[in-house]
Order: sequence, then C-alpha cells, then structure tokens
Amino acid sequence: MRILVIGGTWFLGKAIVEGALSLGWDVTTFNRGRSGPDVPGVEPVHGDRTVLEDLQKLTQRGPWDAVIDTSSSELAPRDVFLATTTLQPRAGRWVHISTVSVYEGWPHEPLTEHSALLECPADADESFGYTGENGSPTRYGFQKAGGERSVTEAFGDQAVFLRPGVILGPGEYVGRLPWWLERAKRGGRILAPAPAEQHLQPVDVRDVAAFALHQAAGSSSGGFNVTHPDGIGFSDFLAECLRATGGDGTPVWVDPAVLGKHGVKQWTELPLWRTHAGVWAVEPQRAVDEGLRCRPIADTVRDTWQWWAADGRPVDHPRWAEHGIAAEKEAQILASL
Repeated sequence: MRILVIGGTWFLGKAIVEGALSLGWDVTTFNRGRSGPDVPGVEPVHGDRTVLEDLQKLTQRGPWDAVIDTSSSELAPRDVFLATTTLQPRAGRWVHISTVSVYEGWPHEPLTEHSALLECPADADESFGYTGENGSPTRYGFQKAGGERSVTEAFGDQAVFLRPGVILGPGEYVGRLPWWLERAKRGGRILAPAPAEQHLQPVDVRDVAAFALHQAAGSSSGGFNVTHPDGIGFSDFLAECLRATGGDGTPVWVDPAVLGKHGVKQWTELPLWRTHAGVWAVEPQRAVDEGLRCRPIADTVRDTWQWWAADGRPVDHPRWAEHGIAAEKEAQILASL
C-alpha cells in the first residue's frame, strides 16, 4: 500500500504516518517542513500545497493508492481544489480530515451522517461564509464544507470525509486536555461546569488515525462522524484527570448561568464545556459499522498525562493560549459562591 499524507509531522498527521509505517506501508509526506521533523521511514517532500508548481513536482513521486489530507483546516476551498485536481490523476482515493462544523445544525441539534451540510462552492475563497449572531454557523464551517465539495468534485465516490468533534491524546497541540491535567495536578477547589453528568464525546488521536488508515485501504465513501460512541461524563472525566496526575482536588460544579455572569468563555476558558444541545450528540454509528474502534477515554487521559509529564510541551500554535481560565479569575469566582 502506497499512501501520501499531506501534513504528517505532528498530532494526527504524525499518528497516521506512524500507524502506516507499522503496517509496512510505503509513505510519502508533503508539508512545508515548519511544524516538526519528518517521521523516520517516510519519503519526505517539502513544498507549499497552495503553489501549483510544488504540487506538480509532488505528482512525480506518485502514484499512490490513497491520499490522507490532515492539513486543510486553515485553507480556502479553492486551495483544497487545487490540490485535489492536481493530484487526482496520481491517487486512487482521498481521505479528508474534516469537522462536525460542516453541518447546518451543529452545535444546536443532534447529528447523524445524514444531517444537512452547509453550502459552499468548491472554488470559494477565504471570504465565503459568515458566523451567525449566536456563534453558529461559522465561516470556518462553510469553508470546511467547501473543502469537502472540492474533494468530491475531484474524486467522486473515492472521496472519504472524517468529521471529528474534539480529538485528544498524546501530542495534542490545542491544549484542552493538557490544561485540565495541569489543573487537576494543582488540586484544591476546581471550578467545573454543571451538570456534572454532562456527556462528552472526545476521541483519541490514535483511534482517528487507525480509522483513517482503514478507510484509505477500504472502498467506502462519503462522510463519517468520528466521535466516541460511549463517551464519558464530565465528572468522570475530571476524576480521571485527578487519578492520572495524583492531584488532590475537588470539583465545584457551578451552574452555567453563574459562569456566564462571571464572563467565563465556553469551549476555551473551561475546555470542552459548551451548553449547546448538539455539541456532544453526534452519532458515529456509520463509522462504528465501518470499523471505528475507540479506546476508553480514561486511557486517553492517562496516556496523555504520561506523554505530557515526560516530554510533552506546547507546540508553537496560536490556539494554545486560548485555553484555560486564569487562576486569579477562577479563584475570584470560587470565592464568590
């Protein structure tokens, strides 16, 4: 099996490359060479995916049975289209890492793979779309939907879309789980968003990688919601963080209305917390039927802490600074209760 991984040097891309190499596959990676070192064992090609000349040089390294694209999150649809149309003659399939944000109803309502998608043309630039007054839909969602359209127009029934919500695990560059782990280690009274039984569906990066490889070698097409089929309650999630770190802390569950009065930002200041009804109601049944297997979230928490405590450190990514409430603000809110 010969595959091309666009990206391939950190988090999900790296996990995909390592998984492919462990299967004995022939792996080419294509990236700008800025985010991290190439994984030993790959055929690295450095270039810019938005530059036609670089893509044309890349095609000379093909053909490939499949392309797995992990690096389109910040690209306009027309840039995705440039890559898909240039590489299509040299690739059998295209596995595209997308997002649940492509759905019209996210995050307000439960979703399946049959839920309606946002509309965006394949040739749209970065200005297409808008963000609604209540934060949904988002321009990001429109852009990602346009990216999917770009893949479909080039690869037809050989296009696969993986739509995760939140990916956690060793190597995480956003900082959601590392922040909760560090907070658990610090102990004391921990500000936590009620209700304690709130259901979460984060998925482990290694399980997403395994499913991406499964789809690269398969024959299915279309979209898959890559979310945890079992999930975990928020209280159990924090308990696992405390257990993994050995922290002596006690969560203090605070009503969302009270958190709102104190200006606590959902999704970032208290990572993974969001009150919209559909955030953690994304049905992954089609993915499960097609081979998605998810380890217990407790294992993800434990393994992430082991990575973080040993040699984990933030990568140079702007989203890292967005996550986690300041200790002073947390203390003020707890003192006011």
